[in-house]
Amino acid sequence: MAEHLSQSELDYPFKLLEYINGFRVSQVIFSACDLGVFDLFLRSPTPLSAEAVARELGASEGGTERLLDVLAGFHILEVEVVEGKALYSGTDVSNLYLSKAGAKSLYDMIVYFSQTIYPLWGSLADAIRERKNEHETNIESEDLFKAAYRSDEEMLKFMGFMNSTWVIDGHDVVTAFDLSPFNTIIILGGCSGALAREVTREYPAATVTVLDSSAVLQAAREHFLQADDTIQFQEGDFCAGEIPPADLYVLPRIIHDWKEDMVVQLLQKIHGSCKPGGGILIVEALLFENKRGPVTTQIFSLNMLVQTGGQEHPPSHYCRMMATAGFHGVQVRRTGKCYDAILGIK
Repeated sequence: MAEHLSQSELDYPFKLLEYINGFRVSQVIFSACDLGVFDLFLRSPTPLSAEAVARELGASEGGTERLLDVLAGFHILEVEVVEGKALYSGTDVSNLYLSKAGAKSLYDMIVYFSQTIYPLWGSLADAIRERKNEHETNIESEDLFKAAYRSDEEMLKFMGFMNSTWVIDGHDVVTAFDLSPFNTIIILGGCSGALAREVTREYPAATVTVLDSSAVLQAAREHFLQADDTIQFQEGDFCAGEIPPADLYVLPRIIHDWKEDMVVQLLQKIHGSCKPGGGILIVEALLFENKRGPVTTQIFSLNMLVQTGGQEHPPSHYCRMMATAGFHGVQVRRTGKCYDAILGIK
């Protein structure tokens, strides 16, 4: 039943207008990142005027001032007036999440959203008009790989996006269950190694390996390798090739839009390689069973429609396939963040 609205809310739909203007909010943050606003404030030891920011960025003073004022209105920047002049400075949020050098930087995620995802959403209505059913929209894994990595530049953008994702969500998914009993852990499609690093931080006794294609691992070594890395990288095609034995296999956002028969085949292959008493951890954004939430996951599902033709699923979808592949004792943990975890045991 719809929430009862007051007369004032009916007379002026504040929340509806907030949703309608959502794309403008995104563009403010996208543009500020593109211009280097947050990196400038991170470097600056003192607050800066709009004139100084414009000069440093090579931008117009008027446009810069308007952008800074909106960011201050979002509480992403701080502003104070000194002797009649507005002076701006960064906040913990901008320094931590929006600057390139931030400890939990989302910069690469924002670049991917801005340059890859945002243009695709202009075709959302067309994607919906195609009226494909869920079996028709699921695509082959190799086609998904080509869609995500259609160029070296796009591959790096996607890897940066996933790196940002696991920097902020990784801890929650690797601690959703106690993984300490598993001594050898393989991350299938581990990309930049960000999720693997979260595993090693939480379970330092485990041997953690990222298994991915040669092109992805080469890019990971060149652009994402950290000086203190304790994870291992192994080249391989886990769809067509062999999967090394391990105690636990992690599938992070790998199978959410594959055809069901392909997923079952992969899970059966993993079951065959898995050591007795070992398991599989599937990390996905899970819909409610009635598919009417969470809203973020519903939006992810629409994104799959415009980007790959796939969709997100409720827990039962994955639990059924895991059981078919031979895994038992399947448990689901919702983290309260973007991504959730499902654990099955051999």
